[in-house]
Amino acid sequence: MKKKIAALLACTLCLSALAACGGNDAKGEEDKTITVGASPTPHAEILNAAKDVLAEQGYTLVVKEFSDYVIPNTALVDGELDANYFQHTPYLNTFNQENSADLAVAVEMHYEPFGVYPGKTASLDELKDGATVAIPNDGSNEARALLLLQDAGLIKLKDGIDPTSKDATVLSIVENPKNLKISEIAAEQLPRSLQDVDIAVINGNYALQAGLNANDNAIATETPDYGKVYVNVVACRSEDKDSDKMKALADALHSDTVKKFIEDTYQGAVVPTF
Repeated sequence: MKKKIAALLACTLCLSALAACGGNDAKGEEDKTITVGASPTPHAEILNAAKDVLAEQGYTLVVKEFSDYVIPNTALVDGELDANYFQHTPYLNTFNQENSADLAVAVEMHYEPFGVYPGKTASLDELKDGATVAIPNDGSNEARALLLLQDAGLIKLKDGIDPTSKDATVLSIVENPKNLKISEIAAEQLPRSLQDVDIAVINGNYALQAGLNANDNAIATETPDYGKVYVNVVACRSEDKDSDKMKALADALHSDTVKKFIEDTYQGAVVPTF
């Protein structure tokens, strides 16, 4: 009887050891997987262009697509993602401030020029008194849109607006000679709003998803100087910024392969900053 019990114990210990080994292997494989949340266009497309480069380093890249500007950051904070790629630095800073979060820039990647796109009115010169203008309703992008409208000569904002913050709102307008009606809309809904408004200021990624290109379709765009302010970044949790995963991801995304993909695919609507 004692021999049978001893044999059963030995068998149990052996199975436990095998399970532990299997667990370590699985963990090892998991550690070589980088999961990144991204907007479908252009961010997920750019990430997919880096998959083979990462594979050469022994990493598997998993890209999860998100259609909005909120969930990718909350999913990153909650540990569901290793990183995300959809936002510019002012938006990231605003998210951190408003949510007491500690997300960090892991990789600076590209700039997407903001554009004013025609809806019911074909050009800025044709805008009538009381025309409706749609802009994004989230802090930093609303400020960016209003600054573009100011640069286009349509409105004037109070002095001292910081383009890196959410300082500018419709309440910041001090001159509005055409009595434009500013309609604040969720950024992802802006392309669909074109049929209902005279013009709309649309984020680069949502414009591209709708088949619009700032170089070809916009009736006003930002100056290149804004590229230094609104750099789109890969973000991660601060404690992971210097991890092997983030270093591998940075190397792959800054490769010649990815840079060529961006330049060839987007023809100036997405501009690499590396």
